[in-house]
Amino acid sequence: MSWGNHSLWMEFVFLAYPSQSEPRILSFLGVSLVYTWVITGNVLIMVAIQTEARLHTPMYYFLGSLSGVEIGYTAVVVPHLLANILQSEKTITLLGCATQMGFFIGLGSADCFLLASMAYDRHAAVCHPLQYPLIMPRMLCARLVAASVVLGLCLSFQLVAFVFSLPFCPARGIQHFYCDVPPVMCLVCAQSHRHEQSVLVAATLAIAVPFLLIAASYASIVAAVFRAHSAAGRRRAFSTCSSHLAVVLLQYGCCAFMYLRPSSSYHPEQDQFVSLVYTLGTPLLNPFVYTLRNSEMKEAIARVLARSCLPRES
Repeated sequence: MSWGNHSLWMEFVFLAYPSQSEPRILSFLGVSLVYTWVITGNVLIMVAIQTEARLHTPMYYFLGSLSGVEIGYTAVVVPHLLANILQSEKTITLLGCATQMGFFIGLGSADCFLLASMAYDRHAAVCHPLQYPLIMPRMLCARLVAASVVLGLCLSFQLVAFVFSLPFCPARGIQHFYCDVPPVMCLVCAQSHRHEQSVLVAATLAIAVPFLLIAASYASIVAAVFRAHSAAGRRRAFSTCSSHLAVVLLQYGCCAFMYLRPSSSYHPEQDQFVSLVYTLGTPLLNPFVYTLRNSEMKEAIARVLARSCLPRES
């Protein structure tokens, strides 16, 4: 079986993992701990939103969907990363690499589109509070979530098909922990301006366009807040949006650094750290960011934990 001029079973080798036993064990324990918190925090958010009737609003619907997407895109990478830490041979086939890259980039792009949908929701809530239920019905929320996932995966699979149709050099060592676009593009022999432009176009559609929509939404929110007459109203509006804005800045900052630049500026050690931030750091921080300043979510999660810990009566 082949893909273009490549065998589907051709193997790549990951070169970024520690080789000594002590760093490997520490890395495994650290990543396992963070991944456990990522899964636990995001599952708690999803369960709380599903079980608490008062959280059945567009804002929390998007938040639950965001948690689901983040569980998905960490699951594409982290279990394989943990297995590679312990294995002596850290290899992946071309088909496995393309599949991992496709779903990781696709769900990561869906994350960006969801953040844009959440910004539009906050814009509607702050700028048009009386018409908000009519502007954001549940069906529109479901369509926005579905469109985010479908569009993200479509863009990603087209990008992956393009990347893996290019000729690779004989040396197939990937200076990374998993298959991502910048380190895999470094293995392409036929580097050209056209290839880089194609990757930048896909990255712009998935990152820059949603960010511009978010910026426009927040510009309208800021203008509406300054038109508000009461200081309490201003504080409430900023409190509603500040958590989302913090996540947006972290997510888009890391993604823009990784993907919106030429491959010639790729620096393995620096980029490996940044990739870990948005692969594990952002999904880890999201549950804390969205719950620490949200009394409704904190109370809902506390009730979920209380129900799960209390013994059931027979």
